[in-house]
Amino acid sequence: MSAIKVVLRKKENKDGTLPLAIRITRDRKTSFIHLGYNLHEKHWDAAAQKVKKSHPNSVRMNNLIAAKVAEANEKALELDAAKKHVSAKAVTQKIKPKAGDTVFSQADLYIERLKSDGKYNRWNSEKSNVKHLKEFLKHDIGFSDLSVSLLERFKAHLIAKHKVSERTAINKLVTVRCIFSQAIKEGVCDSKYYPFGKGKIKIKFPDSKKVGLTADEVKAIENATLNDEANHARNLWLVSYYFAGMRVSDVLRLNWSDFQDGRLYYTMGKNRKGDSLKVSEKVLAILKQYEHIKSEDTDLIFPDIRYADLESKFDTEMKIKSRINLIDRILRTEVAPAAKISKPLTMHIARHTFGNISGDRIPIQMLQKLYRHTDIKTTIGYQANFIHKDVDEALEAVLQS
Repeated sequence: MSAIKVVLRKKENKDGTLPLAIRITRDRKTSFIHLGYNLHEKHWDAAAQKVKKSHPNSVRMNNLIAAKVAEANEKALELDAAKKHVSAKAVTQKIKPKAGDTVFSQADLYIERLKSDGKYNRWNSEKSNVKHLKEFLKHDIGFSDLSVSLLERFKAHLIAKHKVSERTAINKLVTVRCIFSQAIKEGVCDSKYYPFGKGKIKIKFPDSKKVGLTADEVKAIENATLNDEANHARNLWLVSYYFAGMRVSDVLRLNWSDFQDGRLYYTMGKNRKGDSLKVSEKVLAILKQYEHIKSEDTDLIFPDIRYADLESKFDTEMKIKSRINLIDRILRTEVAPAAKISKPLTMHIARHTFGNISGDRIPIQMLQKLYRHTDIKTTIGYQANFIHKDVDEALEAVLQS
């Protein structure tokens, strides 16, 4: 007999979630069928083998689980009746669920999974990428027809008709690559048709211009006279800058309990890296402006996403995106003019500003730690945008000769 159980795999994803899978055990050997969904452990009832009601999509996911378990049991019984000796892997191959084998069906599944996994930012941007792909293809096709030449025409079409940049066109090809990889993993497409890689479609983003503010421009922001709304936007920008260009999504998630004994302890949302930073007097002065709305240590410091459902990753990302758009507008239209800054002022520029002012004065290994980069090559590449000393000296030497 085959023992069938729904489990969370132990290998954690970058966002802290765990893959949901059906485990087939037979003759003390196990095999797994991944269901294509990921959960935080707090949302999983291991005893009942169900998604807890705390997850926003619990009903739909539990219906899926019930259907897959029923199918697995049925197929396993068929095999048990037909043969006396079958392995766990053989049972898995018999009952492994496969999605549609066409580009459109896999694209729809890909977008649905982004939403189910709570990845609002990717869902919001990549559903547009899928829409453009469908409009270009006009009708559904198999993956064997999604060739290198077709994708090259798709890229040219995006640039010519939709007037998108090279970077945006590449981003849309990245979505296609993800869909193709998913189809291969699902077993509905042969890897020999994969159109990306050496001698095929290469995913290489063009260099982008990164402009940061100078130290004098930061002082101008600090000293500008602003109304309450613009002052709040300035506070968020400065906290990001004071903490080495902390991502705005992490700034908005800060709560009072993250600050202990003059230090900030937090885990970056993007890559789950945790660390501690010293809290400067300038940050403390900003925090005091928000003490009047504090009721508990676990409260969020800034009110921007206070009413978001923080248990829902999708809702939280959606609320953060909305607030960033508003904050960036205030920075551009109110803070920048008041500080007499002509450069584009957004929350993301705070990160570039720290890079620009630090220049080559901080060891690259320390910058890697401050930026929370996994690979030091990422830090080297990023910081190269702000180090111009050698080039400037070479140019000056020629001009003065």
